[in-house]
Amino acid sequence: MWEKIRVVFTIPELRKKILFTLGMLLVYRIGWWITLPIIDQETMRNQVKSNQGLGMLFQQVAVFSAAQMNQITIFGLGIMPYISASIIFQLLASVWPPLERLQKEGEAGRKKINEYTRYATVLLCIGQSWGYLAWLSSQTGMVMPQFLNETGSLTFGWQLVTVVTMTAGTVFLMWLGEQIDEFGIGNGISLLIMAGILANMPGALLDLSQRSTLELAAGRGKLGIEVLLLLVVLFVTVVGGVVFITLGQRRIPTQSAKHVRGRRVFGGTRQYLPLRVNQAGVMPIIFASSLLMFPSLIFRALAGYFPDSSLWSGLSEAFTRGTSYTYTVLYIALIYFFCYFWTAITFNPKDMAENLKNFGTFIPGHRPGKPTANYLEKVMVRITYVGAAFLAVVAITPTIITKVFDIPFQAANFFGGTGLLIAVSVAFDLVQKIDSHLVMRNYKGLLEG
Repeated sequence: MWEKIRVVFTIPELRKKILFTLGMLLVYRIGWWITLPIIDQETMRNQVKSNQGLGMLFQQVAVFSAAQMNQITIFGLGIMPYISASIIFQLLASVWPPLERLQKEGEAGRKKINEYTRYATVLLCIGQSWGYLAWLSSQTGMVMPQFLNETGSLTFGWQLVTVVTMTAGTVFLMWLGEQIDEFGIGNGISLLIMAGILANMPGALLDLSQRSTLELAAGRGKLGIEVLLLLVVLFVTVVGGVVFITLGQRRIPTQSAKHVRGRRVFGGTRQYLPLRVNQAGVMPIIFASSLLMFPSLIFRALAGYFPDSSLWSGLSEAFTRGTSYTYTVLYIALIYFFCYFWTAITFNPKDMAENLKNFGTFIPGHRPGKPTANYLEKVMVRITYVGAAFLAVVAITPTIITKVFDIPFQAANFFGGTGLLIAVSVAFDLVQKIDSHLVMRNYKGLLEG
């Protein structure tokens, strides 16, 4: 392995791409720590620590946004507004004819959609930053006194400066991701998210080590050596399962028709049509988690306005992650729903059957056209059920570990959940792109024996 890594850095073009990518990630990490002056960061951290539900919500949002939500920085919104805008336009392109036509125009159409996505990102940043700032201003002692006016609220000038700064921070992250796509290696946005996830690992491991001891059956809130070994085995098992399902495919045999040109016979070869088991990727978990955030936020706000009512506090507790079976059941149901929803958007069996027919290829035992489309749809429905079950298990694994072993959710999140899925998927994509450069120069890939 060390010899393969040495070979990677001996190729000038590949070395330049890797170093450029690392430099862009370093810039992102520097901005990740630059805080805004208007917020009392110590007060905010203490409030997040004292409110377990709020802390888990911030950790959950931080996974998707590549931002540190327990303090306000210039990258306080992260990359989530850009991801949200991209998802919105991807969904609109499947139901709105003008965008669908643009998407089919090739590179020119994709550039136009990307331009619209950037405009939508700026609008989402303005709305989210203003709402986030309004919530912070409503919390007692959160805003530094020198930035308040006579009525005790943040001055309009500083509100405008904060909104512009946070919007510019997200736009800058979007630009960083595009620079990595063009001059670096790997998907820039995905690498930024993975860097934000892996940045929390040292803190999670430190917290886990403080709760651990080398004694057997330690008790008293400590994790014994047998629990640590079990967690290591569980981590390896979950990572192995994620890798297996991420790379898992259902290969459907196809046969190309024979045709004669002059005295030579072409075609007639047997190939495979690969269908991914986890066709939707990590998107169902992101959708389900994002959707379940809103009831929690709404009911928590209503519980604050009506402290004497047990209804809103009970509903807020029911929609808090890690403390409620209601949340877990809804989480699993939404993952299944969005798995089939996203697969239906990204996988079109009718178009695939039509393409096979145009290229003179058919699936043995099925007539070209509609019968082939029906067969592909039937197969995809079955394997999507397996992929959704896998995503549901991985998504609730951190909650189970937190309850069983009584360890912080931040540490348990590395044993499953969205963070682990994103990290593994991005790592495989990065290795495959490095392998393409190595194979092109007649070297063995990083994963080859």
